[in-house]
Amino acid sequence: MSSPPLPRANLDAARPTGLILTGGGARAAYQVGVLAALAQLRRDAGMGGNGSPFPIVAGTSAGAINAGTLACYADDFDSAVDGLVHLWQNLHVSDVYCADAFGVIRTGARWMTMMSLGWAVARWRRTRPRSLLDNAPLGRLLHKWVKMDRVQEMLTQGHLQALAISGSSYTSGQHVTFFQARQAVTPWLRSQRIAVPTQLSVEHLLASSAIPFIFPAEPLELGGKKEWFGDGSMRQSAPISPAVHLGAERVLVIGAGRMNEPADEQAQRTLVEGAPSMAQIAGHALSNIFLDSLAVDVERLQRINNTLSLLTASARQSTPLRPVDILVIAPSRRLDELAAEHQGSLPPAIKGLLRSVGVAGEGKGASGSALTSYLLFEPSFTNELINLGMSDTLARRLEVQKFFGWPTQPPQVDAAAMRRRKAGFAETLPG
Repeated sequence: MSSPPLPRANLDAARPTGLILTGGGARAAYQVGVLAALAQLRRDAGMGGNGSPFPIVAGTSAGAINAGTLACYADDFDSAVDGLVHLWQNLHVSDVYCADAFGVIRTGARWMTMMSLGWAVARWRRTRPRSLLDNAPLGRLLHKWVKMDRVQEMLTQGHLQALAISGSSYTSGQHVTFFQARQAVTPWLRSQRIAVPTQLSVEHLLASSAIPFIFPAEPLELGGKKEWFGDGSMRQSAPISPAVHLGAERVLVIGAGRMNEPADEQAQRTLVEGAPSMAQIAGHALSNIFLDSLAVDVERLQRINNTLSLLTASARQSTPLRPVDILVIAPSRRLDELAAEHQGSLPPAIKGLLRSVGVAGEGKGASGSALTSYLLFEPSFTNELINLGMSDTLARRLEVQKFFGWPTQPPQVDAAAMRRRKAGFAETLPG
């Protein structure tokens, strides 16, 4: 049975565009601001409509949640983006992980106790928490919010070409990209990286967004057996690869941290005296997991494009490589410094827990804010990230329009008006 024709307004059959949404916990709110600005620029150019400009979507970690939402509502991109803005603007820590005193004692305090007194209490399995924090509230939120059963409907109707969600298996050590596609795609196999076609679910989103040590691992079926998965940014050496394998010929990458540190800002940064705290080390490790592989993969793709541009037409035909246009939009500010301004908005129990590992203060004198930036699911911080994503994207308006081939038009509304748009599909959800 042949598939229905693809709607021209939705899919660019000639040059499919892939969207890469990377990880970063609360930092993923920045992605939503970028998407809101893109939706506005698309409307300004008269290229709106119900369909999505991204037939191929790949998400990792918290970016998997945004990716899953876009895929579920690929028939109405503007509504999907409005819904994401509404969600992130109103998100609180308690919606993502247990932040009350009892919840912190049940997980975080036990975890810290095991770190210090494990020799005395290891015999009692009940005292072995799976993670620093309990993200059960996030599971309940996603089951209400993301209707993953709509992905197949969007694929069948031609609004979506493929969705990919990546996770890292603690059981086998492999990086796994789970994907659901409209047409058959041969799974790819690379060193420590495999791709598996499957029916994607909320459990895949939870597994992909399980920040190591902080959130518990999630069980998923792989090859008929249960394996335990954590954050998809771990061991992800090629974040752009899934979209390219699924057919993208141009890729928009939305980062969750600065791709490069300007030399003048490096020189101005004051060095921290003394040994680093556990919070500083943890923040550095998370930045390595979430940010470094993306920067390396972008550089790799740009080198391949430059090399292919030097070849003759006949030489290009003899190689399996093909040029992939890429546009990267990443924060213009250091998000850890932005988080430092809002550390005081964390719930008291969480502040107490993080204080034990070196998180303290607020503003310029704060410490441990790199770690906090991944956990600060509070409107004061996420709204600033959304605003930053909007302003960064609108500042590159001409570059964005050229990338998509949209007519050059000035924005018709300002960022404040964009934030006041309706809540999109969120209005249809139960209260």
